[in-house]
Amino acid sequence: MKIAFLGTGKMGAPMALRLLQAGHSLTVWNRTSAHCSPLTTLGARLAATPAEAVQGVDAVCTMLFDDAAHEAVLFGPQGLLEALPEAAVHISHSTISVALSERLTEEHSHRNRLFVGAPVFGRPNVAETGKLWIVAAGAEEAIERAHPVFAPISRGISIVGTEPRQAHAVKIGGNFLISSMIYSLSESFVYAEAQGVEPSVFLETVNSALFQSPFYAAYSSVMLHPPAIPGATMELGAKDTDLFRQAALSRDIQLSLAESLAELFAEAKSLGRSQQDWAAGIYGMAKLHAAKHSSTTATAHPDAE
Repeated sequence: MKIAFLGTGKMGAPMALRLLQAGHSLTVWNRTSAHCSPLTTLGARLAATPAEAVQGVDAVCTMLFDDAAHEAVLFGPQGLLEALPEAAVHISHSTISVALSERLTEEHSHRNRLFVGAPVFGRPNVAETGKLWIVAAGAEEAIERAHPVFAPISRGISIVGTEPRQAHAVKIGGNFLISSMIYSLSESFVYAEAQGVEPSVFLETVNSALFQSPFYAAYSSVMLHPPAIPGATMELGAKDTDLFRQAALSRDIQLSLAESLAELFAEAKSLGRSQQDWAAGIYGMAKLHAAKHSSTTATAHPDAE
């Protein structure tokens, strides 16, 4: 297939590489063109604009940071929407708001173009091995057209509905669960340390007894041994939590844990911690809160002489 890949950051670059290695003809675009160099060295064509990137393609994949980036790339003067070929399918791998997904569905329908919501679960190291999990939603024809793109980058696909927004809603909900899991693990580790139990020992024991989850084990490893280069940042976690809250409020739902997480991320930002690793950063905030409470308690109840 002739594929355009827009957004070659931490997640997009390894995904695009997998498509190139699978034998697809690939055109790439990124706001910072230097990020495309490893791909163009291996045979990908570099486009100067999103509109140029999608000329003559069978599919275009977008993996952009947020809603604002999509506004610029899809609707700007050199945006892809007006340039997208009639027979091409647009596959949105990004984590975007449900509201934007609904708008994109309308815009594609108005132009008689195919659109698939297909966000992915997995960190950059998972993308490198082609083992992402894809959450897909869209018309049957659109999903069928997207399958050759899905195969090289994923270990499995969940088709969750016929409306692209449903895939983005599931992705946002899944990311909320990740933050919630990290939050609960963080406080459990703080608790274990206070009892004189090493967090790694606590995790191994509880995970063996209750969950048997490689996911718990993987994220705990990141929390206890933060990577030099974050796979995902606190800033990204904050963005996704806000998307979750917005989507919930659009259905007249307010969720208390989501509000607590939003407050945590806001505090982390105020302390200059937004670029810390998502998992390690939440753990760091839990330890900070515990230390503050301990200090306050000691001040309020000094030892008797």
